[in-house]
Formats: sequence, structure tokens, C-alpha cells
Amino acid sequence: MSLFGKIKDALKKTREGVSTKLRLLFAKNKLGDEFYDELEEILISADVSVRTAEEVIEEVKEEAIGGKVKDQQFVTDLLKDILEEKLEEAPVPTLKYPCVIMFVGVNGVGKTTTIGKVAHYFDSQKKSVTVAAADTFRAAASDQLSVWAERANVRIVKHEEGSDPSAVIFDALSSAKARGTDVVLIDTAGRLHVKENLMKELQKMDRVVTREYPEAQFLKLLVLDATTGQNAVSQARVFDEAVELDGIVLTKLDGTAKGGFVFSLCSELNIPVVFTGVGEKIDDLVPFDAEQFVEGFI
Repeated sequence: MSLFGKIKDALKKTREGVSTKLRLLFAKNKLGDEFYDELEEILISADVSVRTAEEVIEEVKEEAIGGKVKDQQFVTDLLKDILEEKLEEAPVPTLKYPCVIMFVGVNGVGKTTTIGKVAHYFDSQKKSVTVAAADTFRAAASDQLSVWAERANVRIVKHEEGSDPSAVIFDALSSAKARGTDVVLIDTAGRLHVKENLMKELQKMDRVVTREYPEAQFLKLLVLDATTGQNAVSQARVFDEAVELDGIVLTKLDGTAKGGFVFSLCSELNIPVVFTGVGEKIDDLVPFDAEQFVEGFI
């Protein structure tokens, strides 16, 4: 299945809900205040935030009135264009090598699995990869990551359970520099975004990478469960304040009927989505594409 097919198929639940409501809206209403109020409600029901939904509808209204057009296809295409612009307000960083990517997030979002898939992605791009098992807190976390590293055919650096996560990162960076590795992927322990001490631990890891490998591009990606909905935005806000996020990896996109919160992430927080998980297989992770996401959304 193509990239487009994977994203569109993953958003099937969301698209079915939005498209059905849009058809019913166009069937009963001509363009007017009531129409736009209902259109805004449709977006909010798909987990677009109130603020972002209001901005989108205001832009749609201005364009439609200015064009004096009341055609359903015109309005739908206009809505798609504006939603795509919202996603593109936060540009995806261009990858440069060597590159260090640290993955953060709360418990249970699929961080370790995601790292395995990202490792496979870079391996398929003919890039050498080292994985740092810096989640030394969760029992058997490094064992789970080792399985994924083996499946993705990449190296892994790990210490004993309970070790200092920053020490694991130090060793992984030293090894990667010595070998001329293209990409280092850092797993971290899941942490509640309300726990200040755990956030400080992340900041320490951040400093280790910045100090030990200043010549590498350093990206911090938040792994978010797409089924979380609008709560994902509050998670992103707190992690961004702690470590200045460079992007988002969305997991379980195929399990949500409310994918609209992604527009709020990009528009309100100015944090781009970099990768999207669209299934359980090792190759079910794809680079994010704004146009294709919108086509899947509506």
C-alpha cells in the first residue's frame, strides 16, 4: 500500500464521521450563519480545538463570501486548503546527519515500538543506526527494545536495569561517533507530564547530548497516542516547556475517530508532526504529509 493509502486508511474512522456530517449539512443548509455554526461544530466534534475551529471557519467564511460561491465542492476544497495551511504552520525539520533523536512521552503511548519502527525506516533509507536504551526504569524495557533493534537490523547500547539513563546516552553517543553512525535513537522512560522531577531528568539527558555531540543535529520528538484526543495538546505543551520539542510522532492513528487535534498541535503550539504510526507492522510508520492527512480527514 502506498504512503497515501496508509494515511487515508488509518484515518478511516475520523473521515467517515466528518464526511457523513458534512453531507447532511450541505443537504439541509445554504451558506449562512447557521451553516457555518454547524460546520464549526463538526470540526470540534472531530477534536479540532475550539480556537482552531473558529479560525478555520472564519477563513472559510471570508473566502466563500468573497468568491460569492455556494457550491458544495468549492466549500469542501476551500476547507481542505485552510486545514492544510494550519498543519503547515509548523514546518517539519529537514533531517541532517549525523542526527540524534530523543523520544519522550507518557507511559503507554508506544514509545519503544515507535523507536523500532523509526529504526527500520532509517535502515530502509540506507542509514546506519544506533539505539540507546535509556529507559532503565521499566522492567524489561531494554529487552523489548533489543527485539525491535534486531528486527530492524540496527545496533543497540544498553546498561543494566536501574542504571543512570544519561550514562547510557553517553556511551551510545561515544560509540556512534567512533563508528561514524548516521542516526542515534534514544528511548526514554515514560513519565507523567505533571511530574517535575521526571521532567528534570529529561532536561539532564538533553544537556548530555548537547554537550557530548554538538556537531550532530539534535531533535526531541514527543510520542503521542492519537486516541488521546485533545489531551494530547496539553501533554505536548508541558513537554515542550521542559525540553523544547522539535516534533511529534503520532501512534495508533488507525484507532481514533477524532484526529482533529493534530491541527491544534501544529497551529496553536507550532509543533510539527514528523512521523505517523498507521498500524502494528514494522513498516507501518510513515513520514507525515499535510496534504495527505487532510485528504484522509475529510
